[in-house]
Amino acid sequence: MSVASPSSDTLKTGPDTVVEALKQRFEERIVLEQATLTGWPVIWVARDALTEVLAFLRDKSQAFEMLYDLSAVDERLRSHRRGLPEADFTVFYHLMSLSRNRDVILKVALHEADLALPSIVSLYPNANWYEREVWDMFGITFEGHPHLTRILMPPTWKGHPLRKDHHARATEFDPYTLTVEGQDREQQALKFDPEAWGMKRRHDDSEFMFLNLGPNHPSAHGAFRLVLQLDGEEIIDCVPDIGYHHRGAEKMAERQSWHSFIPYTDRIDYTGGVMNNLPYVLAVEKLAGITVTKRAETIRVMMAEMFRITSHLLFLGTYLQDLGAMTPVFFTFTDRQKGYEVIEAITGFRMHPAWYRIGGVAHDLPKGWEKLVKGFLDWMPKRLREYERAMMENAIVRERTRHIAAHDTTEALAWGITGPNLRATGLDFDLRKQRPYSGYENFDFEIPLGHNGDAFDRGQVRIEEMRQSLRIIQQCLDHMPAGDYKADHPLTTPPPRERMLQHIETLITHFLQVSWGPVLKPNESMQMIEATKGINSYYLTSDGNTMSYRTRIRTPSFPHLQHIPALMRGGFVPDLIAHLGSIDFVMADVDR
Repeated sequence: MSVASPSSDTLKTGPDTVVEALKQRFEERIVLEQATLTGWPVIWVARDALTEVLAFLRDKSQAFEMLYDLSAVDERLRSHRRGLPEADFTVFYHLMSLSRNRDVILKVALHEADLALPSIVSLYPNANWYEREVWDMFGITFEGHPHLTRILMPPTWKGHPLRKDHHARATEFDPYTLTVEGQDREQQALKFDPEAWGMKRRHDDSEFMFLNLGPNHPSAHGAFRLVLQLDGEEIIDCVPDIGYHHRGAEKMAERQSWHSFIPYTDRIDYTGGVMNNLPYVLAVEKLAGITVTKRAETIRVMMAEMFRITSHLLFLGTYLQDLGAMTPVFFTFTDRQKGYEVIEAITGFRMHPAWYRIGGVAHDLPKGWEKLVKGFLDWMPKRLREYERAMMENAIVRERTRHIAAHDTTEALAWGITGPNLRATGLDFDLRKQRPYSGYENFDFEIPLGHNGDAFDRGQVRIEEMRQSLRIIQQCLDHMPAGDYKADHPLTTPPPRERMLQHIETLITHFLQVSWGPVLKPNESMQMIEATKGINSYYLTSDGNTMSYRTRIRTPSFPHLQHIPALMRGGFVPDLIAHLGSIDFVMADVDR
């Protein structure tokens, strides 16, 4: 295990050579450069040039190694498009160059009568699931896709839920009924057909066994199904089946005000707590033009790192439990409880505080918070060393995890792997260092790295990350700024009561914000953060209303599960269980 030295690298703000290179190479096929608040160049390209443009960006000369996200927008009800190309639907491709620390977003305009694009799975293998999701949610076809089927919705679902003309509330649907015939039809639709996935049932004189792992199984870490093609204990192939936990979080964002959607973000990675609030409120603050106070920034960092520790403790205990060790989960849950005592004392809640607000946090730190935080900081370091000694240095754990499900940096980038699972390969990339947000540039901490990218390194990296989180929290304790816990801005949290009683304008503004919600100017913004399980982001589109026109939630666990078959072919069932535990995922983070 190595630790990367502190980095002061920040995003370059000079002329963007990517845009110039694209314009020079493709000329008239570059339709438009769109001005947004995303922080990245947003380029509209002609549909017939899409594959060629992506291949050019993927090339070593541009080095966009990762397809970070791929999704779509139904433009048909959008009022403020400000000279953008005519489109009924837009598909966007967010590419990352981690080696050069830069991004670019490509957009393609589509018309309702011709909703088709070429598949880019041959360029970016992780596009497979993203294209399936866009087809599932919007009905956009990707020609040449190896298996374009529903991924989040049931196979029998009618319509495409993220279209604007699709119902959003239960009261808008016909009453739900399920006859015996209907139940049989649903069960039949769930049956796995190996031939549809290009699998053979027999090889020479032997017959393969097809085994369902899940969707309800302790080692599946949620409602997650893996269909295994087995030759004895050897995994010939496998097919991950997700969507059992899908709740339509992005659809719900279209019906909630900018403020009232905050609690929904807690439920995405439900072990991440306020960490999930952070990218959302930062993206909204970009749209609103709000700059938060130094105190609010520091409080946010402190609580986000508290949740990084509690999430990693849950990971560590269940990871070792998957390997057959029963005791560790009781120890990690004991320490997790100590973390929640601090979190509850400060926010009033434990797992889902929904405590961050647009412009700050819900309320100031309570009296005595310093003593609680110091007690936790004094307790945890020796516990982490004990975990290493009793668990990660255990011969059985090492035998079960070292060189198991290993992948290198190149493979990780091709599959969209981020966070600790990427850093376990040795790549020093952490948004808190490379693209500081919420004041992280003011903290002194290091980035733990692995060497082999295997199941062992993924566990060890997270233990060291907890140490670095403690280091950050200590600095918050020692240097908490004075001042207000929220910005003095009309679109942020409610003003003090005494000001409302003295100024009629303040009272009116408060009434409108609470009863109606803030109105944000038409624009697009995005914020990425280094969340507990990898990079999480919110891409928000405002149409000048009290709620989001389109909220895209990119979660780290989605590509992490897609990578499983590529890693496990030729492995064994016990190795798969070890790998599932080492990924650190929750299904709400996958399915949204």
